[in-house]
This record gives sequence, C-alpha cells and structure tokens, in this order.
Amino acid sequence: MAEEVFAGVDVGASRTKVALLNKDKEVLGCAVRKSGTDFARTSELALGEALEMAGVRKEDITFSVATGYGRKNVIYADDTRTEIGCHAKGAFHFFPMAITVIDIGGQDNKIIKLDERGRRLSFKMNRKCAAGTGAFLEEMAMRLDIPLEEMEGLARQAVETVELGSFCTVFSATEVLEKIRQGKKVPDIVKGLFLSVIKRVLEMDSLTERVVMTGGVVEYNPYLVVMMRERTGLEIMVPERPQLTGAIGAALYGMEEVAEAAAA
Repeated sequence: MAEEVFAGVDVGASRTKVALLNKDKEVLGCAVRKSGTDFARTSELALGEALEMAGVRKEDITFSVATGYGRKNVIYADDTRTEIGCHAKGAFHFFPMAITVIDIGGQDNKIIKLDERGRRLSFKMNRKCAAGTGAFLEEMAMRLDIPLEEMEGLARQAVETVELGSFCTVFSATEVLEKIRQGKKVPDIVKGLFLSVIKRVLEMDSLTERVVMTGGVVEYNPYLVVMMRERTGLEIMVPERPQLTGAIGAALYGMEEVAEAAAA
C-alpha cells in the first residue's frame, strides 16, 4: 500500500511554499518559489518541485490544503484555510505549549497567541503598511544598493545601531539616505533597520513568556531572532524551516480532515 502524502500550500504575496508530509508528520519534500503574478501556475510549479524531492507523484497526494494570500488560486487544493490558522497549527506542531507566534512575512506581520492545547486566544495582523516586513527590508536594501541576502551578514558586523525614528517605509528611505550623508556605516544602518522591524512587531501586541518566530524573513535573517531575544529577554524559539510553517500547518489540517472523515 502506497504511503499517504498530505500537501500544504502557502501562497503568500511574496513567496509560495509547498510542504509534503507523510502520516507521521515528517516532511518528505518542500519547495519555495517567488509568487509572481500567476499564483495558480506558481503553486503548480512549486508542487512539482516538492513532489520531485519527495519521490512521489501528484496522484499519490491523499489530501491538499491551501492557505495564504492566494489560497483561492490553488486549483488542485481540496480545501483552504486561513493563514492565521495554518501558522498557528504549524508552530504548535513544533512547540506544543502555550506560545506567542510571530510571523514576519513579505507583506505583513502576524502575532498569534495560543494556549497549552494549541487553541487560538487572539491574533493581530499588520496589513495596512509594509513597515517591518520583508518588503520593507527589500526596499531598504535597494536604497543602500546592497543585495538583500547580504543584510544578515552586515547587521552582524555592526559596531553600533543607527536607530531610525520612522516606521514608515517611505520616510525611512529618506532617513537612511540622510544617515549615509552623515557618514554612518552601512552595517550600523542595517542593524538599525533590523531593530525597526523588531520595534514594529513589538508595538503590535504584548508577548507571552514563550515566543516562536516564523516566516521567510526570519529564515534568511536569523540575527533578527538574536536581536529579539536581546530586546525582550524572552525565550525565542524557531522551527527548523520557519518559512515552511504555514505550509506545514496546512498539510496538518489536511491530515486531520482525512482522519475525521474516516472516523465518521
């Protein structure tokens, strides 16, 4: 009998993530692609990559769940779930305890509070402004004329932190240019930009004793986690692949749906 495979697809405004899980909740294959302008095609291509990694066929998928900004565009999905629910499910899978989940995405931030059974107590979402998100860092990297992937290393080289007064992406860009004119070092400015992300998150909601940080921004800029620990003094935990948390949560929902249907 073929192994059961469950697919989770997280179509974000910036990146599309796919995770394939077996019945033991182990990741068999995964993929991350730029979402682009055709969410349906991107989700198909990402699924193909994940299937190739897992060594299984599309026909082998038992159930698939889509989440994220473009979840309605995933043609092959059997069901859809909100990104709040999937990020909570994914984070609790890795850390089954009362936690606050901080997801820093390409276009928005989320803060989700869960109790010791994984039930959602509250959530806050930043949708109106790109400040403190991956888009903010992308814009600032362009202003500094540095590759986005180099920001992590530069922040770690900082001798001091150049704090920025504005949370607004547009005003921050002007402020960054002024700091450059003043002769401030790029690593110090980048660390200041990272601090702006952290401050933006912290103003959204209070945090509990245990915090889980997820999202692509965290995966590619783990120094943000270090800075968050220093800033809050809290225990900050991170899944092995934080960018896949929502996709894994979606696959777990699919697993639950199949189990419930079988028990009915």
